[in-house]
Amino acid sequence: MNLGNDKALWLLFLVPAVLAPVYAWCFWRKAQALKALASHEMLARINNTVSLHRQVFKACLLVLAFVLIVLALTEPKWNPQPLQIRRQGRDVVILLDTSRSMLAEDIKPNRLERSKIAIADLLEVLRGDRIAIVTFAGNAAVKCPLTQDYAFVRMVLADISTESTTRGGTMIGDAIRKAVDEVFDRQSREFKDIILITDGEDHDSFPVEAAEKAAEEGIRIIAIGLGDDATGSRIPITGPDGQTTFLTYQGQEVWSRLDSDTLREVAYVTEGGKYLSVSPGTTMDLGQIYDNLIASAARRELESVTMMKYDEKFQIFVAFAIGLLICEALLSERKKTANV
Repeated sequence: MNLGNDKALWLLFLVPAVLAPVYAWCFWRKAQALKALASHEMLARINNTVSLHRQVFKACLLVLAFVLIVLALTEPKWNPQPLQIRRQGRDVVILLDTSRSMLAEDIKPNRLERSKIAIADLLEVLRGDRIAIVTFAGNAAVKCPLTQDYAFVRMVLADISTESTTRGGTMIGDAIRKAVDEVFDRQSREFKDIILITDGEDHDSFPVEAAEKAAEEGIRIIAIGLGDDATGSRIPITGPDGQTTFLTYQGQEVWSRLDSDTLREVAYVTEGGKYLSVSPGTTMDLGQIYDNLIASAARRELESVTMMKYDEKFQIFVAFAIGLLICEALLSERKKTANV
């Protein structure tokens, strides 16, 4: 037997602690009230048809019904049968740009925060896929290995900021190589996707060459470019005094522009790759991207687990409890009298 809710057994302590004392006190109070009403001889005449044994038996029926209801609440199960559960999905690695250019506010509230919101929305629609997160700026770091523990992924995601990497810059190629070499396994050449989220500005990390290597491993890249590739946007910097200024280089304000050409090359060099642009005023819906490009793609068995399936049997205890309550209601407290 297996109990799905063994904590309900604590309710059985109510029988000796509450129900039994209450019934004993009620019988005693009833006896005291009858003694005050009439003498013992008179009570024997006017109360000779009432059976104390039947009253006690009816009380026992109610207590037993309570016990059966408690047992039903424990969700008893038996007759175990092995059940094999197969989980299928793809391996998805999110490469998230955490360079300071991702603080640009042309995508509200800024590029990085909007990306984190979109990733959190993606986690709500995943269908058993394993997911990993790699952040990158001047270097790349694996923040979350491939996992199906989406709660852990959310916790990691909440801690990501522009401080998640130790060096400034944007090295898209290094991030792709990090995913290929350290995150994806080598068990299969298929069922692997990279979602690259960046503004596309790269500092000589050879991202196209890295994407070609990923393509050789059977990895598809879905590149999502954030920002405006025409005018760009300034990068706000908050000082120690709380004042907001804009990032400058050699006395000139830095304007971050989307490099869509590079991201197109990175995506389309892989088989089935896709480039999507998120410009100011447009939405970033990773859930829709997942449904259109990943959920519909071929999947492999990620995990096979054998679990024991039990038959629910709480109905038996409920039925017996109801039967006892009906018997208690129909049972008379009076003795049977012979016909004269």
